[in-house]
Amino acid sequence: RIFERKISSLVNLISPSKNGAVRRFGQTIQSMSSRDTKSPGMSLKAGSKASGPTPTKRRNSTLWSETLDVHQKSTFSTKEIKRQEAIYELYRGEQDLIEDLQLARKAYHDPMLKLSIMTEEELAHIFGDLDAYIPLHEELLVKLTEGTGSDGTVAQIGQIVIDWLPRLNAYKNYCSNQLAAKALLDQKKQDRRVQDFLQRCLESPFSRKLDLWSFLDIPRSRLVKYPLLLREILRHTPPDHPDVTSLETAITIIQEILSDINVRKGESECQYYIDKLEFLDDKQRDPLIDKCKTLLCHGELRNKSGSRLHVFLFSELLVLTRPVTRNERSCFQVYRQPIPVRDLAMEDLQDGEIRMGGSFRGAFTNGEKAKNVFRVSSLDPSHGQTHTLHVSDVYHKQQWLNCLRTAMSQQQGAPARVQRGETIPAKSHSSVSSTTVCDEEENENCPPPVSGPKLRPQTLSKTRLDQKLQGSLKRKETGV
Repeated sequence: RIFERKISSLVNLISPSKNGAVRRFGQTIQSMSSRDTKSPGMSLKAGSKASGPTPTKRRNSTLWSETLDVHQKSTFSTKEIKRQEAIYELYRGEQDLIEDLQLARKAYHDPMLKLSIMTEEELAHIFGDLDAYIPLHEELLVKLTEGTGSDGTVAQIGQIVIDWLPRLNAYKNYCSNQLAAKALLDQKKQDRRVQDFLQRCLESPFSRKLDLWSFLDIPRSRLVKYPLLLREILRHTPPDHPDVTSLETAITIIQEILSDINVRKGESECQYYIDKLEFLDDKQRDPLIDKCKTLLCHGELRNKSGSRLHVFLFSELLVLTRPVTRNERSCFQVYRQPIPVRDLAMEDLQDGEIRMGGSFRGAFTNGEKAKNVFRVSSLDPSHGQTHTLHVSDVYHKQQWLNCLRTAMSQQQGAPARVQRGETIPAKSHSSVSSTTVCDEEENENCPPPVSGPKLRPQTLSKTRLDQKLQGSLKRKETGV
């Protein structure tokens, strides 16, 4: 068996008694690798496939019009064909999602459990309730199939999706757990057996060159596509069609669902990082930390001496930390006293105004005048804190300044002001988070999240930068 030969090094890591499980695993993988990527029409049962490999990352695409003969196609207007193509894209996407959820279980979860590569508890934490979501999406396929006429068209789809969309609230817990799940998966990848298993899966045709996390993240990426898919159907729907009103209602429903999921995800992310804070002294633990529900932004910065800090801007507190490892667990050791946002002052420093020590990615040497620097301090004289912080580039400096202004204006009851270099006014609804994902329709205009060295520096003129950031602040984002 092809995959069984590939997994030989994994077999050497387990006891001989588990070889039967390996053989069954090889048979499962072989059957998955032989699936065809072409989809049947909506009149056929979901999941019925012919044989054929799927070696590429992208599935082959089948258009609705390709399921018709020449005579059938000639009976529809161009507008109606485009509308049915958009509906069919929704249908095909559900088929693909179900297939990927099943694959995640059969090719990854079950073999790792049988081979004792991970414990049942670890797998439950990483995979969540993926199985529970398969019937949810199968239900939509059934409804779409039932709504398909003898001519292959779906006459009205609006009410179908209105009735079905509330089921997506089931994803709240799954999306909220993603940050912790990804962290655990990354930690387990340090285990040689896990690493070997995942690498062999990646090299197999069934994976389409996608790693495990790509499969686990598919539900989230599917969620943010629903508004786009529904808008596309609406765009090709005649103004006098009964679907117009119902599709507009459906778009509103999915946006509200995504907003709720995003709030839950944000709260979960906030708590995840709070739990990773390590206080050297009980006095460091400000009671406000328990009130924080939102993480506005965080990322790696450098202080004036060149030391690396991971800075968190919560809704109530600014917390400077040093990344450390305790018992193979990464955490953030709190540096100095957290500064309540209500007591926070900020100063936008001009390029070359101060000299920095140390080095930051070769940006400056010891004593060289620095660029992209700002200063934060506490208005409370008992704290007596001032921190000069260096950002990797001008774009991310502006992101930090905007997030700080937003937090300060909310907590201090008035628009936050800096002493110099004022370029962009604070907007009370601005929020930049390292895990927020914008609606895919708006992605090209969304600023990248603040996450320190993982971000690609961008060079923009001051005018273009201001326009881009102001536009992103005014825009209502739909994130998951």
